Amino acid sequence: MRTFVQIGLTIFIVVGLGAATHEAGTTVAIPSEPGAPQAASQTVSSYPSDIDPASRNRLPVVKREDLDDLGKTLFDKTTADVKSGRSLAGFQGPNGITLHSPRIAEVDQRKNDYLRFESRLGRRHYEVAILVTARELTHQFEWAAHEPAALKAGVEPAVIDIIKNKRSLVGLQPKDAALIQLGREVIGLRSVQSATLAEALKLFGRQDLVDAVSVMAHYAGIAILLDAFNQQLGPGQKPMLPPL
Repeated sequence: MRTFVQIGLTIFIVVGLGAATHEAGTTVAIPSEPGAPQAASQTVSSYPSDIDPASRNRLPVVKREDLDDLGKTLFDKTTADVKSGRSLAGFQGPNGITLHSPRIAEVDQRKNDYLRFESRLGRRHYEVAILVTARELTHQFEWAAHEPAALKAGVEPAVIDIIKNKRSLVGLQPKDAALIQLGREVIGLRSVQSATLAEALKLFGRQDLVDAVSVMAHYAGIAILLDAFNQQLGPGQKPMLPPL
């Protein structure tokens, strides 16, 4: 009997099915005045009736003047990150949602900034971890935001295709194969074989492996946040992930 390391990430259970209808925009909008809603495209008529056209989810874009000092600081950071290209979704995504609770936004942004920019894991494997998470959850918003980011980070199109279509890992670089297999098991099966974990640990080491799994857990949590508020893709954008 194969030995399994049981992983207590039960948050993964509730995400997958509803995510298939969720969408992410490729164009990031900044409120033209602090907190001001954007002009809605005519194509937003296809959104559910409870979707705010500016945020593209069930919450309005937060108004800067309604925030406390911490919230205003984070609002300004998000605005600057959109202008610099550091933010992928701006106010139409997880940052926009969590700004309604500035302390949550602060913690989430600090953790993500570490994993994305400071971890020894590196941007390439950071993006691979996100893509396998989005694929296993069939989360259209996260995939649409991060496939272009993965390409920019150096993830080869062939690797992206393997993740997207759940193809064989034969022939991949060992670290890529180990990371994708780990994600397929921990998210798709909610358990990890001992041999899978041992291989990933050998290749990444303890710190980098903990960081890699933390990326998966972080984006699984973001998926739940996006699902609860029914985050939509940009007007006219089609889902990129085929059904499993």
